[in-house]
Amino acid sequence: MAVYLLQLAAWVAFMAVLILWPAGTLAYPGAWVLIALFGLGGLVMILWLGKHSPALLRERMSSPMQREQKPWDRVWLGLFVIAFLAWLVVMSWDAARTGFIAMPVWLQAVGGSGIVLYMLGAMWTFRENAFAAPVVKIQAGQRVIDSGPYAIVRHPMYASALLLLAGIPLLLGSWIGLVLSVVLMLGIAWRAVHEERTLTEELQGYRDYAARVRYRLVPYVW
Repeated sequence: MAVYLLQLAAWVAFMAVLILWPAGTLAYPGAWVLIALFGLGGLVMILWLGKHSPALLRERMSSPMQREQKPWDRVWLGLFVIAFLAWLVVMSWDAARTGFIAMPVWLQAVGGSGIVLYMLGAMWTFRENAFAAPVVKIQAGQRVIDSGPYAIVRHPMYASALLLLAGIPLLLGSWIGLVLSVVLMLGIAWRAVHEERTLTEELQGYRDYAARVRYRLVPYVW
């Protein structure tokens, strides 16, 4: 558990540097709120999974590059992480350029709420699916999950991530970041489609599940 907490602390500290350094100031309320949300949310996840699903916690905190992972997913994940980190830097620079006042406070509050909803959606997903690994692979004993959020959309973790990707630029106060978030969202949609090919081919019962639950990320849309 201590190792996971150190990993979380290192990630939060790294994210703080990526956001505060380009801003050129510590007087950036949106950044501090985001850092606090990620720190507190990560702490809750580690403690909850450590108690209820230690195996899933190990998966979530393991390396993003794994031997069993599909080769195309290694490439995708590497590019996505780089893009995400660069996105944080751009948003910080953009917010500082506009004096941190480009986004009205009420929209920043909406962004913060979206991040909280993402975290709640992720926890709901973890509660239902002990196989929710961060990489695309088929695990020993894995089965189709069709309860909880999986009865609504086929990829509830990705659906929740859409709220995160919209919420971060709103909270940080960056219109440029909000536009760029569309690129990241499309990247997640691309991964969902390709992950489904793996699941359909290698996970028994997934084809029937996909026929029952029609929507991938957004109900009644896609």
